[in-house]
Amino acid sequence: MADEAGTPVRIEARGWGLRHPGRRDWALRGVDLVVEPGQRVLLLGPSGAGKSTLLTALAGLIDRTSGAETEGELLVDGRDPREARDRTGLLFQDPESQIVMGRAGDDVAFGLENRCVPTDGIWPRVAAALAAVEFPYGRDRPTHALSGGEQQRLALAGTLALRPGLLLLDEPTANLDPEGAAEVRRVVDRVLDRGGATLVLVEHRVDEAIRLVDRVVVLEAGGGVIADGPPGAVFRARGQELAAAGVWVPDHPPAAPSRRDRRTPGALVLAEGVRFRYPDAGTDAVAGIDLQLRSSEALAIIGPNGSGKSTLALLLAGLLVPRAGRVLATEALSPGHGHEPIAAWPARELVRHIGTVFQDPEHQFLASTVLEELLVGPLRAGIGEPVARRRADELLDRLHLAHLAEANPFTLSGGEQRRLSVATALATAPALLVLDEPTFGQDRRTWAELLHLLAALRDGGRGICVVSHDLPFVQALADRTLSLGIPG
Repeated sequence: MADEAGTPVRIEARGWGLRHPGRRDWALRGVDLVVEPGQRVLLLGPSGAGKSTLLTALAGLIDRTSGAETEGELLVDGRDPREARDRTGLLFQDPESQIVMGRAGDDVAFGLENRCVPTDGIWPRVAAALAAVEFPYGRDRPTHALSGGEQQRLALAGTLALRPGLLLLDEPTANLDPEGAAEVRRVVDRVLDRGGATLVLVEHRVDEAIRLVDRVVVLEAGGGVIADGPPGAVFRARGQELAAAGVWVPDHPPAAPSRRDRRTPGALVLAEGVRFRYPDAGTDAVAGIDLQLRSSEALAIIGPNGSGKSTLALLLAGLLVPRAGRVLATEALSPGHGHEPIAAWPARELVRHIGTVFQDPEHQFLASTVLEELLVGPLRAGIGEPVARRRADELLDRLHLAHLAEANPFTLSGGEQRRLSVATALATAPALLVLDEPTFGQDRRTWAELLHLLAALRDGGRGICVVSHDLPFVQALADRTLSLGIPG
């Protein structure tokens, strides 16, 4: 892409802080930071440290009418970020939240039209942006037919098409397979080399991300900057300390869970010749799968974006009806309901026996507070309130969410929302867990906590099915792996 970026911008924060509506604690406070034009910054910190909040503020998207409280000063090229929106491009943690049109090309064009780019200049920029991210379809591809990883590529194309002077990327590779993630990093590197935009990147894949940046800034939850400098110098001087605080640091992998004796695995769910096709799609998303999910065993489903992993997970959880084949319960999963299609079960029966984490956790939130969200499933399953509350309190403590018990689930960070979705799946103590990208957005500490928690549940007799691009997590947890390819 020629002329990919505008003139790089300068960022300055002086004693800046923000508190979300209805929260007692500050998300960030006392942030002092200067980023010179053209610098490439990797923004690190434990989950909930305010990384996404800072990116949103820099993009000028903090709604002051919502009750958010700010202090200090935050400037983009000497202006309030809300007055500099035409200079910034933000890729959100959740790509679906910024896809607004029904066709891929129209979605990339949407931002250009809003910025009044002349009509004859829009479509060449759309084509160049789609090519830059190696979007695998034409511009007429329906956006509802895209996988999570494909949505991420499309959202990145829409951001790059704006040619911003400040590029804000919030975990841009989180939903991508390893090859797709590497390609996105190459695209971003190429765009920055040619255009020189200032970059602020939030990314948990630190080993790969440091090749893109020349500076690391580490935030502290509820505070400000606690480390700042060249990546090598920061990690040499503070690596052990930062890892202990939950920050991902190169060459500091979390300890793997120990293996314990387990019962012989037994079938919980049987998938026989399962096929599924989305409306308007020309090929099956899932084509002829035969599979067993078993107790005391963890199965990982892996494969490139668009291979049908999330669709298969929804079929195995009884949340989609196959167009061919069957997904059946066994007596071990639900006594008295063996050989029944689980997609025909009422919600109360499903929630008792199968706990599900969606690819997009906010799609499963129903209540107005975190605590109430953890009570929804158990109460629907007929579990008494005292038992339900005890389980909720235990999960809040175990997954480091207790301080957010009264917060609205939709105000949590992406990593906190993911942990809440895992907690809701565990709250009914189901025999089977079907988890789609459970480690998305997790810092080092909570990643390890989730791994050890799931390993203990597996060793205690639960069946676990995990969809994941997180290969270290898969290697540490899975007993079996199903690798899918692109259908058709």
